[in-house]
Amino acid sequence: MLYANVVLGLPVDEAFDYLVPVNLEGEINLGTRVRINFRNKKEIGYVVGLSNKTKIKKVKEIAALIDLAPILNSKMLELGKELAEYYCCSWGEAIEAALPEELRKGKEIDGDKKHGDGSLLQEVSLVEKENRPLFVQGEERMPVYLREIKQVLAAKQSAIILFSDVAAAEKAKAVIQESLSCEVFVAFRKQPNELQVWEKIRKTDSCVVAGTRSSIFSPVNNLGLIIIDQDEDQGYKQEQVPHYHAREVAFMRAKLEGAKVILGSQNASLESFYLAQNNKLEYEIIPSRLAYPEIKVIDLRRIPYAERKNKSIFSKFLADAIFQALTEKGKVLLVINRKGFATFAACQNCKEALKCPRCNLNLIFHYDENKLKCHHCNFKMEVPKICPSCNAGYIKYAGLGTEKVESELARIFPQARLNADIYVATSWKVEHLGITFDLIGVMVIDDSLNRLDFRAVEKTFNLLLDLTKLTAKKMIIQSANAGHFCFQALLKNDAQLFLKTELKERKELNFSPYQHMILLKIRGANEEKVQQAAQALFGQLSKIKTTSIKMLALNPGQPAKLRGNFYYQILLRTVNVKRANQFLKLHLKETHFSGIIVSIDVDPV
Repeated sequence: MLYANVVLGLPVDEAFDYLVPVNLEGEINLGTRVRINFRNKKEIGYVVGLSNKTKIKKVKEIAALIDLAPILNSKMLELGKELAEYYCCSWGEAIEAALPEELRKGKEIDGDKKHGDGSLLQEVSLVEKENRPLFVQGEERMPVYLREIKQVLAAKQSAIILFSDVAAAEKAKAVIQESLSCEVFVAFRKQPNELQVWEKIRKTDSCVVAGTRSSIFSPVNNLGLIIIDQDEDQGYKQEQVPHYHAREVAFMRAKLEGAKVILGSQNASLESFYLAQNNKLEYEIIPSRLAYPEIKVIDLRRIPYAERKNKSIFSKFLADAIFQALTEKGKVLLVINRKGFATFAACQNCKEALKCPRCNLNLIFHYDENKLKCHHCNFKMEVPKICPSCNAGYIKYAGLGTEKVESELARIFPQARLNADIYVATSWKVEHLGITFDLIGVMVIDDSLNRLDFRAVEKTFNLLLDLTKLTAKKMIIQSANAGHFCFQALLKNDAQLFLKTELKERKELNFSPYQHMILLKIRGANEEKVQQAAQALFGQLSKIKTTSIKMLALNPGQPAKLRGNFYYQILLRTVNVKRANQFLKLHLKETHFSGIIVSIDVDPV
């Protein structure tokens, strides 16, 4: 008799034995999908092992074989296994992260045995050749990418190049095809023809795939190169389980397939800089051709009393600079990471703030629609004329958003045209403007700097460094913390000064990249149950003596309520991720809370 070890795309960290029907014994292979009965439900499973023995007395039979040829080869199965061990998810969940939605739902495809192998996992042999990773820093990175892709294609191998958004991948496709006259596929989740593109890639011996985060799993043959552009971008971190980071998966896959990894950016991430400092990757710096702007940091704590009394959102220095730029027919960009007109609406009488009923976060007032909106879900409401809590008073607005800035600009500079002479944008929109400016003003940057996130300073510095590439003339930053080393490194145009200082602080605190952070997220619809479950879990894990993890803190989530669910989080620290995950999987199995979901985020960003 033949038995198949089957894993499922569910949070169940086991492989289950199923009897292979006699008529399928010559057809079934590792990496194929099967239909099975699991807990009285029809499920899709993935065959990860075949054996003539089982320890189970009553074994269910496989209901149907979906694939005549494997959709996952042995290396991709092994990648899924390693991903599951690192990101503390099930093997099946890791496998499904690599597949298009139609395959996860069981759609049948034409088998191609040429590109599927049924070799046993233990027969996977790592390629002995070890390519040293490379970090490329500079604005003009594409020539380096083209050079490396050309070498790979000449060796009849494939390349995967990742970008933070689809638009950048489409642009890269055009450049690569024009320069190298090769076939380039653009791949990303939820594209209209995702499965068709996936199949074409799988059946092509040598090609280039350009795409977003999920393209790291593209079923290319003869993988020789993986490029991740702007690896510091948060978009490379998966929000759902498994919470993988494309950079980490790239290193895993490159090791399995003997491929080379290239990381590229204008700004080195702290992780990349740390690897370079420890001689674990090569560093190639492309000299900048752009002029560095004059930078001025306005200390909001030291502006004159008369200016503070005026309560203008623009310091006099910034207002004068805007006036001068407009007089000289220049373009101005004002950056503020808050949408809407006002970020806080509260009753003047009872002081009760208006919050989203689903997320318990402050509602944002949008003047153009005369509505209050939640920026975390789709909730919106008409502006109440009286307070819904006390039925008295009136609603008072406070806080600064993009619409308020635009309103003030129209009042102070009536001659200026918005989005022609002066642009007001969030940092996300800035990336997509595609133009340069004569003056950039950065407002409310302290919100970004002071966030409850150990990466907050690094993210702020990278944002400001990106903005310097959009002007060769002047950038003005308003801050109540003007002496911060983030601004000092910017003033000196010395990114390494920032990176070294930030690394020193991280080392003192034992934060990434010196140790790994793990976040246990506890969520549910009942706030009291979620709090009790989080406290019980924190207490249970704290009592167990182990060197694998260090329990750090138990706090409400950030945010504490989102889309109708309440959140708590437990922060852990570890030197060895896999050992810590083994510990967590073992003890979380013993924990059951009704109506509560616990997920694990390794290396949160």
